Amino acid sequence: MASPKFEILGFTRHTDCALPLYLAPVQAGFPSPAEDYIDQTLDLNDQLVRHPAATFFVRVTGQSMRDANIHPGDILVVDRALEAQNGTIVVAALDGELTVKRLRHKDGRLLLVPDNPDFAPLEVSPEASFTVWGVVTYIIHKA
Repeated sequence: MASPKFEILGFTRHTDCALPLYLAPVQAGFPSPAEDYIDQTLDLNDQLVRHPAATFFVRVTGQSMRDANIHPGDILVVDRALEAQNGTIVVAALDGELTVKRLRHKDGRLLLVPDNPDFAPLEVSPEASFTVWGVVTYIIHKA
């Protein structure tokens, strides 16, 4: 199994990051002034991090999750406090190598499934060293 090189970043809240949140929906047509529609401020820490002590970030390499809209260079918000469920996207360590895949329980087998048909699922054997590091809660990527 090729080992993607993850950049793992911890979460430390240094300051609030309150930005304006507009009530008006954004149209892909004729622009209108938005200053009259400011409703409140939005702190991205509050939106993206539910469990600060259990949250970390990883930067993605590789294409195995491209159909889940996870691309090289994206940053994943990963929550260790959440329990991994069948079908959730997780960051896991399998035999000492980190990977991001969809967790699947199928016919009594545990699989790490890519969201790209060019990659094969990884079966987690009973002898394997396997740990789910956390559940991916958000994907941050540039437009």
